[in-house]
Amino acid sequence: MRDEGTRLPLEGVRVVELGNYIAGPTAGRMLADFGAEVIKVERPGRGDELRNWRLYAGDVSMLFRTINRNKKSVVLDLRTDKGRDIVLDLVRHSDVVIENFRPGTLEGWGLGPSVLEEANPDIVLARISAFGQSGPRSARPGFAAVAEAMGGLRNLVGEADRPPSRVGVSIGDSIAGLYAAFGVMVTLFQRASTGHSGPLADRVVDVALHEAVFSMMESLVPDYLAYGVERKRVGGRMEGIAPTNAYECLDGASVVIAGNGDSIFQRYMRAIGRPDLADDPGLAGNAQRWARRDELDEAIGQWTKTLTRAEVLKVLDDAGVPAGPIYTAADICSDEQYGARNMIQRFPVDVGAGEPAEVGFPGIVPVLGDESLPIRSVGPDLGAHTREVLAGVLDRGEDEIDTIVDEMEGRR
Repeated sequence: MRDEGTRLPLEGVRVVELGNYIAGPTAGRMLADFGAEVIKVERPGRGDELRNWRLYAGDVSMLFRTINRNKKSVVLDLRTDKGRDIVLDLVRHSDVVIENFRPGTLEGWGLGPSVLEEANPDIVLARISAFGQSGPRSARPGFAAVAEAMGGLRNLVGEADRPPSRVGVSIGDSIAGLYAAFGVMVTLFQRASTGHSGPLADRVVDVALHEAVFSMMESLVPDYLAYGVERKRVGGRMEGIAPTNAYECLDGASVVIAGNGDSIFQRYMRAIGRPDLADDPGLAGNAQRWARRDELDEAIGQWTKTLTRAEVLKVLDDAGVPAGPIYTAADICSDEQYGARNMIQRFPVDVGAGEPAEVGFPGIVPVLGDESLPIRSVGPDLGAHTREVLAGVLDRGEDEIDTIVDEMEGRR
């Protein structure tokens, strides 16, 4: 277990987060998780719109609490001279700015890259947008759904005889946020290793949502250009790899089984009572098995339907065949592996029931040591740290802080 007194890797790094929704805040969350002081600047009144997304009760959604953990919330109106000046003052005292507005928005507020650099010649600027800061589509708006479609992902999700589907989370936003955080770390590392910051262009981390998704598409384009292959939707399978799929069990639960390795396949078939398939020379290679995937899935599905999920997994585990249950949220909360690595961390949170309830939140990834780092705080209430930041970071006096807070509250 990591010593609680051990310094976190990014302690001493200060980040100004100007973004909202998921992509920019995910980048900020990654940096905050490992010790960076992330000051989230929110507009008066509503704050980040994520506060109301999937809000089932109370005033702040668990989605916001999750993605904005370990941060400080400051309320400023970037459309005003006062708000702009305070942000620039924060930039002078910071290392990184993260924003995910439509290209041109930051410049329209008088907070473009050159202005930020004038305030702080060493500043690192991470910019996340639908199509990047350059190119013919750069000015167009777009959410993750569009990025997942144009990045190639959506076309591969779902069954072949149905329209494309999507995964149940904003995966395009999250991937873009991860890339932005990685880009920030690369730039900070370069600054630390060389002793200088380099030109502004080298300190602007430009992440396009659709490019972030595209980068995850493995050999989609090379396969097309080299062989003329257009990959298709194959449901729970993975094209060209067999057998790997989800199968229903006797108790109505389902499992995923990945028995596509050559030696694994032989153990797999014997475990399900089909030594004939294990010894069939026409199934010795993966390409051969893919050609007969329907036959294999039928045999496997017939077997899994005779056993409960637990029984299926026991047989396959004993045979050394990779398999696992398809988990719900309830399954995750009760799983001993998640528990052993501190991957569900509980905090008292207002859920609109009068008294705070203890709610579990996803732990910090990657693990340093043998379990997840502790979350320091869940996503803050709107403006919870305005006074603290104005006084502690910017050294503003009490009277001035009162004036600023009153002015922001008047804009609610």
